[in-house]
Amino acid sequence: MARMLAPQCRTAPFDSDCESSNGRLPSSLLTEQVRRLAICAAVGAGLWTYGMVMDGLARPLTLGTAVQVKNVVIEAASIVLSAAMLVYLRFARHSAQTKTDAALVYFVLNAAAVALLNNWTHAPVLAMSGLLSWNTVVILVAAMIIPASPARILVAAVISASTDPLAVWVAHLRGADVPSVVDTLVLFMPNYACAAVAVLPSRVLRRIGQSLKQAQDMGSYHLEELLGRGGMGEVWRASHRLLARGAAIKLVRPELMGAATEQDAESMIRRFRREAQATAALNSPHTIRLFDFGVTEGRTFYYVMELLSGQDLDTLVRASGPLPAERVIFLLRQVCHSLAEAHAHGLVHRDVTPRNIYACRMGLDYDFVKVLDFGLVSFSDPRSVGDSLMTGAHRTTGTPAFMAPEVILEGAVDARADIYAVGCVAYYLLTGELVFTADTAMKMFVQHLQTPPVPPSERSELPIPPELDQLVLACLAKDPNSRPQTVNELLGLIDRVPLRSSWTNDSARQWWDTHLVELAASARATRDGQQHTTLAVA
Repeated sequence: MARMLAPQCRTAPFDSDCESSNGRLPSSLLTEQVRRLAICAAVGAGLWTYGMVMDGLARPLTLGTAVQVKNVVIEAASIVLSAAMLVYLRFARHSAQTKTDAALVYFVLNAAAVALLNNWTHAPVLAMSGLLSWNTVVILVAAMIIPASPARILVAAVISASTDPLAVWVAHLRGADVPSVVDTLVLFMPNYACAAVAVLPSRVLRRIGQSLKQAQDMGSYHLEELLGRGGMGEVWRASHRLLARGAAIKLVRPELMGAATEQDAESMIRRFRREAQATAALNSPHTIRLFDFGVTEGRTFYYVMELLSGQDLDTLVRASGPLPAERVIFLLRQVCHSLAEAHAHGLVHRDVTPRNIYACRMGLDYDFVKVLDFGLVSFSDPRSVGDSLMTGAHRTTGTPAFMAPEVILEGAVDARADIYAVGCVAYYLLTGELVFTADTAMKMFVQHLQTPPVPPSERSELPIPPELDQLVLACLAKDPNSRPQTVNELLGLIDRVPLRSSWTNDSARQWWDTHLVELAASARATRDGQQHTTLAVA
């Protein structure tokens, strides 16, 4: 299904398949973060050394010998711990994920050491004075450096925040004069506030990892903006990192198509690949171009398509009302050009709708049609039916308002089903109304199967030639044998429709200059690199 979205629209980053199947960050990002953790361990060793020097040389009279010795012992142990962590992170052969887990333990042990220093004296000065604990800094720095999940960061941060109150409790057991339990928790509330805030850097890091994973999975394309979601997946605006070429990337998830097992998913991916190859072989200028396709590590199939500037016909009619007959003829000829080539290759589109037909500005051409979304394509060759996405438990039927009777009945489907859909599209363009309306899909199906359509001329105030009326009704025949049998035959009927005037590229340009000012102006601004793009979502 195609849809029009304004370019300023923003949605949440795509995060379902950007990480690997085990839900972890990309290995390259984990490796980079482990290097930063090693630097952090080295800095920690340096800070603990500085503290030990200060306690041993600069403040011996202030602290007293006993406290001085205890502090130096804690600091020396912390230096050894930091040095050991540095060596482990730099030289151990463990995975980056295992090293990340070790960093969480190192984080908690550092907090415990800080808490001991804060409260080792006979009267815990920090707890009594209400000064901030250095553990607030430890918690925030760890959250920004350690590439763990938000949940694990939160658990480690809460444990670290609790080391100060626990140390006060230990001081109480030793007979020290300490605040009450409530006062202690209030005094160390900044610790817990930092623990809550610690989740935010972790989330940011995960999103960075997701963006990196997306860029890696999509080869040379970088995903920039989510344009929309549909029943089969998502469509993203993307750019080629080397060619500076815009593209639209469609992500199709097998589970959304009904794949319940790994075997089903593998089978479906093979079908997607086969049908993408068939679609990529289409060369009509009126068929959306397929640049690339593949499968991500998250087992999502993707298509890389050209990025279009214009409006889908559904949006066009909703904004401007019914189209004059000459413009409808102009658009239908181009639609038929695309479908004729597809049918010649044995492909049936199966979802020809106004939303899947785009009126574009292509260079200096206006109202240049692109037929989108061959994602429901099936093979008319009976020998290929067994390998098509349109068979078995994963059958996808299309859009109810534009479905031919034989599609509804799940009978044999060939090019004449697309011709029926073209008739429905022509009807909508001429009248601004669907052929049949109903409040449920089932009621609409019944009308497609049984109800004769009202001629378009009876539902429009614009003049419609009788020949065009008859052409549309012929396409809407219930019996496929009563319709035009091929798109080329339909084109012949279209060419014989008498028109009072013709719709030309100049006519289209003038219309765009009046009704789509921004898009029309972008043609003139292209030279200056200021093109304003509206995006096709297939």
